[in-house]
Amino acid sequence: MTPTLVFDIETVPDIEGLRRLHGIDAKPSNREVADFALQRRRAATGQDFLPLHLHRVVAIACALREADTFRVWSLGAPGDGEGELIRRFFDGIEKYTPQLVSWNGGGFDLPVLHYRAMIHGLSAPRYWDMGEDDREFRFNNYISRYHTRHLDMMDLLALYQPRNYVGLDDFARLCGFPGKLGMDGSQVWEAYDAGRLEEIRNYCETDVANTHLVFLKFQVLRGLYDDKRYRHECEIVRHWLSRSQEQHWQAFQRAWPAN
Repeated sequence: MTPTLVFDIETVPDIEGLRRLHGIDAKPSNREVADFALQRRRAATGQDFLPLHLHRVVAIACALREADTFRVWSLGAPGDGEGELIRRFFDGIEKYTPQLVSWNGGGFDLPVLHYRAMIHGLSAPRYWDMGEDDREFRFNNYISRYHTRHLDMMDLLALYQPRNYVGLDDFARLCGFPGKLGMDGSQVWEAYDAGRLEEIRNYCETDVANTHLVFLKFQVLRGLYDDKRYRHECEIVRHWLSRSQEQHWQAFQRAWPAN
């Protein structure tokens, strides 16, 4: 059984990078630098979503389904720097060569990780293999939009048409899953600025749990799971959740009643 690794990242404005690019000294606060960048972006584009290279990764959550096990966790410790979090993510791909699964990972998460990994001087040869070292990767690799070693379900289900994109929260809830709990992506910077990193990590973890559950439904859609296998996979997730005493997982269980 090929391990399945569902992933999600959370980001904030790269304050240090913004200071460097715009010649801003240490006098303005981090909040002032972020406000300057967001206002500048709104004036230029009508919205305040920063270019991907100016997103700093503050959390990466993973859900790993391997053999008879399932678990969800955040990479690294809360005090670890961005480079360490990203290094751990790519090290996991080196170790497991997993089936990667995401929701908008091709449109956001992976491009951000590409830029930020280069900034930190990291190496990820397995991830970037497009057939040079392993011939199988010529026909199915992590990089190609139309290969399946990375499944961006939002992109695939929309048939690669951005006008058809659906948000994870709505779609997960329509499928009977909890959806987003605690916050959403637009609130991450405010939470980070207030020192609530643990809440961000917990939120990121529930996002990958939702994505994993949606992936199980997708496996039914494409005929790889029958109803018995689907229910078995859901029970594996429920069993893992039942052993946790953490509040965000208890809330997740309450929001996902048994059928």
